[in-house]
Amino acid sequence: MSLPSQNDVKIAVIGLGYVGLPLSRALSMHYPLVGLDIDAARVNELQQGIDRTGEMSSARLRDAATHYSDDAEDLGSCNVFIITVPTPVDDNNQPDLTAVKAACRTLAPALGVGNVVVLESTVFPGVTEDVCGPELAAGSGLTPGNDFFLGFSPERINPGDKEHTVSKITKVVAGQTPEVTDFLAQIYGAMTEGNVFKAKNIRTAEAAKVIENAQRDINIAFANEVAMIFNHMGLNSADVFAAANTKWNFIDFKPGLVGGHCIGVDPYYLAHAAREMGHEPEVILAGRRINDGMATFAANRISRELEQLSGGNSPRRVLVLGLTFKENVPDLRNSKAADLIAALEELGHTVDVHDEMADPARASREYGIDLLNELPGHEDYDCVVGAVSHAGYCAFDDERLAGLLRPGGVVADIKGIWRHIDLGKDYRRWEL
Repeated sequence: MSLPSQNDVKIAVIGLGYVGLPLSRALSMHYPLVGLDIDAARVNELQQGIDRTGEMSSARLRDAATHYSDDAEDLGSCNVFIITVPTPVDDNNQPDLTAVKAACRTLAPALGVGNVVVLESTVFPGVTEDVCGPELAAGSGLTPGNDFFLGFSPERINPGDKEHTVSKITKVVAGQTPEVTDFLAQIYGAMTEGNVFKAKNIRTAEAAKVIENAQRDINIAFANEVAMIFNHMGLNSADVFAAANTKWNFIDFKPGLVGGHCIGVDPYYLAHAAREMGHEPEVILAGRRINDGMATFAANRISRELEQLSGGNSPRRVLVLGLTFKENVPDLRNSKAADLIAALEELGHTVDVHDEMADPARASREYGIDLLNELPGHEDYDCVVGAVSHAGYCAFDDERLAGLLRPGGVVADIKGIWRHIDLGKDYRRWEL
């Protein structure tokens, strides 16, 4: 069965979030492209040059030759379909492939003979062929590997990163046949100037992606565990890491809260696959337990600092700065700052929250947190917590920071963003 010629390729990207939107823009510079999303409001915003994720400027959106749509009928003229939808975990930390299956059902009626469907969403090995394939076959009446073909090219989008953009990274590609792999290498290579790695097969490409973030999660877990140990010893972990980092082969990972839709999720996909094979993944899940427990650890240590203030164990007023999962992005998915806030409240403290990037309506809907409309100029909080290092918070000077605290209050600097600020001996400080 012949594949489309490069001159006849017309691409559809299904899912226009943090992954799909930059990808669609980059590919639209080389191929006719339809960007499909089920969120009509999102599509309407993109048509007006507005990206709520902050990843794409209005100018870059407007120069993209992309037809944005929420109507699956617009897929009919396409012959290459790229799925870029979320792959979260459920309440039991099990893979949730609901969005992937729904995307397959949406595009299946548009499938034609010789078409190619590529999955970019992070999954465990086997999903593309064993889950997407049957879903697409059922909805199209066509046979994968014979009438149409499957491929996988793992996304590597790093939200907020303006250096490692989709057109400047190595794209891994794999297809059901060597011909499909070569075909995908041409398509993705058009936007990356040929910077493409051809994986041995689809399952290998799926596996490569799922270990990328699992490896990072484990490295951060090590940093978090030793930070816990150093806290008990009365040592500042940043000082320890600075000394250790003078060795040429020391891997410089920092402790912190690990949330978001990738590092805090992908290891569970690998763990699920391991258990399906009868192997209990010890290191991977140990890292997850450590990282998932950091919010509670930080809350307990902050509360201990507050106990040292005059007034003993009375409830304290705490201001938490930052709710998104990462600095300088508005993404609230899997926010560990939200866990920190909940833990502080369970310990009896009154917590106000400010985030200069987050959508207040979404914060209220997803976490029951009412964000402050604006950051106070002067206030008498017992504690200010630097939870997320947004640029605005990093720009604080000693006067701005002290203006939020009562005399003798606690600066809890989880991210180490105010290490350079000297407030004198009148204030208590705690760092992770």
